Amino acid sequence: MYDKRAMLELLDREGIAYQLAEHVAVFTVDEARRAQIPFAAFGAKNLFLRDDKKRAYYLVCMPDDADVSLKSIQGRIGSRRLSFASAADLEQMLRLVPGAVTPLGALDDGARHVEVVIDQALVDRGSVAVHPCDNTATVLLQTADLIGLLRRHGRQVRVVALQGPPAPVA
Repeated sequence: MYDKRAMLELLDREGIAYQLAEHVAVFTVDEARRAQIPFAAFGAKNLFLRDDKKRAYYLVCMPDDADVSLKSIQGRIGSRRLSFASAADLEQMLRLVPGAVTPLGALDDGARHVEVVIDQALVDRGSVAVHPCDNTATVLLQTADLIGLLRRHGRQVRVVALQGPPAPVA
C-alpha cells in the first residue's frame, strides 16, 4: 500500500524528478486554491467513476479548471452511463479516501480493475500536480513521467481529449 512516504520513495527509486509541497489537508479544488499550493497552474481534478453496471471503473484526470460533464466523458471514452463510484469502492480498489484521489493511487489497484484516463490537455501542458496518495501534499511532475510510471507498473492508461470539439468520426 502506498502512503505519502512510500510514494515519494517510489518516485525517487524510479528516477522521476518532482517538486513537493506539503500543506493543510485539501479535499476539493477550491480548497487547494485557497491553500495556495505553489503549483496551481498545473493542478488536476481527479474523478473516480464507474459505469452503470459496476463493471468498468475509471480514474479520470483533467486540468482542475476543466468543466466537463460525465455524459461528455462517457462519450469521449466510449463507456456506458457513468456516475461517481462510492467511497467504499475507492478505498477497496485504490486504498484512497475522498479528497485524496490521484492517478498515483492506481498503483494500489492490485486487481487492475481501474483504467486511468488522462486528458490530452495535461499531456500538452507537460506537467501535472497531483497528491502522492495523501491530500496533505502535492507533487509536480512531468505528465509523461506519470504515464510512464503507471504503464511500467502494468496499469492501463489512456490519453483522451476530454475537452474541445469531438474528434471526427472516420
